[in-house]
Amino acid sequence: QVRVVESGGGLVQAGGSLRLSCAASGSIRSVNAMGWYRRAPGKQRELVAVITGGGSTNYADSVKGRFTISRDNVKNTVFLQMNSLKPEDTALYYCKAMVESQLHGPGDYWGQGTQVTVSS
Repeated sequence: QVRVVESGGGLVQAGGSLRLSCAASGSIRSVNAMGWYRRAPGKQRELVAVITGGGSTNYADSVKGRFTISRDNVKNTVFLQMNSLKPEDTALYYCKAMVESQLHGPGDYWGQGTQVTVSS
């Protein structure tokens, strides 16, 4: 069993900052890429940022220069530092971990999501 749990969402004023965390745990042999996605009301889920096991990163154009993704490979944890937040960043943020499970081999595991609300 693999579990992915996010934390750190909340309500913040425009221009403020939040830091999201996501930890993968359970019967894990290794964790490859980890990423953050978001779904805003009435919109499809979109990629926000992704980081590989080696530390390479990729960002959506809308968050470049404002968001930073990082990870702790020892703790199988990924972080998303969000600065200069805008109302359009309001969404449910999901974490995805690409995991090599001890029981089931490779697979993608999603968290339940954490709400980020940015007020104007």
